[in-house]
Amino acid sequence: MIERKAFYIGGEWVLPSAGDITEVRDPATGELVGVTPRGSADDVDSAVAAARGAFESWAATPPRDRIAVLDRVRDGLRERNDELADLISSEMGAPQAFSRVAHARMAVSNFDFAARAMEEILDEGEETIGSTLVVREPVGVVGAITPWNFPLHQISAKVAPAIAAGCTVVLKPSEVAPLSAYVLAEIFAEAGLPAGVFNLVGGAGRVVGERIVTHPDVDMISFTGSTEAGVRIAELAAPSLKKLTLELGGKSANVLLDDADLAVAVPAALKQCFANTGQACAALSRLLVPRTLLAEVERVAAEAALTWTVGYQSDPSTKLGPVASLDQQKSILGYIDSGISEGARLVTGGSTPPIDTGAFVSATVFSDVTGDMTIAREEIFGPVLSIMPYDTEDEAVRIANAVPYGLSGGVWSGDRDRAVAFARHLRTGQVVINGQPLNLRAPFGGYGRSGVGREYGRYGLDEYFEIKSLQGAGE
Repeated sequence: MIERKAFYIGGEWVLPSAGDITEVRDPATGELVGVTPRGSADDVDSAVAAARGAFESWAATPPRDRIAVLDRVRDGLRERNDELADLISSEMGAPQAFSRVAHARMAVSNFDFAARAMEEILDEGEETIGSTLVVREPVGVVGAITPWNFPLHQISAKVAPAIAAGCTVVLKPSEVAPLSAYVLAEIFAEAGLPAGVFNLVGGAGRVVGERIVTHPDVDMISFTGSTEAGVRIAELAAPSLKKLTLELGGKSANVLLDDADLAVAVPAALKQCFANTGQACAALSRLLVPRTLLAEVERVAAEAALTWTVGYQSDPSTKLGPVASLDQQKSILGYIDSGISEGARLVTGGSTPPIDTGAFVSATVFSDVTGDMTIAREEIFGPVLSIMPYDTEDEAVRIANAVPYGLSGGVWSGDRDRAVAFARHLRTGQVVINGQPLNLRAPFGGYGRSGVGREYGRYGLDEYFEIKSLQGAGE
């Protein structure tokens, strides 16, 4: 059992102002994995003061020196890859094999790509527009508030570009999965990051998170989580007009065109929905198929779903570990029951837990799902796929765009140009063509209720700059 007693503030491990703790439990067994301190507004104030005090010096640090620190952190993360992967698996349920190749490695990539994006900006030099010199300056103190579903990846996707840009950071990780954040703090210390540039305070969103958002010395908030929580953050940040990046919910459509190779596309579509046990904001949870191919798609989907073995995180054969908590399991099973009661046809799976104890959910596929059903409109955040038939491509576009979200999407076709042409009609921040792997250097973010701003690579780095025009400093 891991016991963390202090927060990382101003380059030191500092005891919290109160003695409350958060218990972190394995969602498969209920076993106590670790405890972390629960912070207060006073702890946030200390962390913000440290970040504010370090900002001027860090912003003035030569960018290539900042890049060197990021590269050392990247290497530190790589060295502790398996440790971090196992830690994440134990706190939020991802199979260990998936944690090693996804959760931990994506954090390594985020630090690498942020450093390379900063090098790209330096190589380009400052822009001149006539008599004006355009310069970038770091935003200031960044409050980063992160979720439990990809805990270390989401932390690194915010912290790495913020530090590369010259900002300082106060991080609040999810209470469900906070442990990897403490390891990252250790790696920062070992990499020689100056005191106060990165600060860690854990605790409840209504206490620690809201104090970060409303603090007068925090200049920007970067948040990933539910749309409801994002709206709350936007309301709290409005009086001080803080800069915001909000990566929120999704209900993304995956469209099979009539020339798609079903033997390839359908199993891949299940992976695009079920990866991380369906706990991904970008999960492609609606599968739109030509009505003439519906029966064949159902057959292939039912066969493919059988390969999504439910089990414990340490079992190499497990593809679906437990969801993050019993509360999350209850929510997902409720959605499955609503799908049945509202008239969707269950192809496989269902609301009976596949393992009697723990937060397990079977790979579940519905068909004949219509746009007015709850499972077609709301984010389930679990391994539940809704197959929705269409008659024409125009109808498929309308179905895909008929939700208030716009985070991701997918298109499958035997003709890549045809798929790209269709993708241009989807109102979403990302469209995956024929199952292309995630590119962490490309921009990621949403339309509508899926959020504001972009993350990853050069576009993600740009969010952490203010742009200044120096009139008369140009040619």
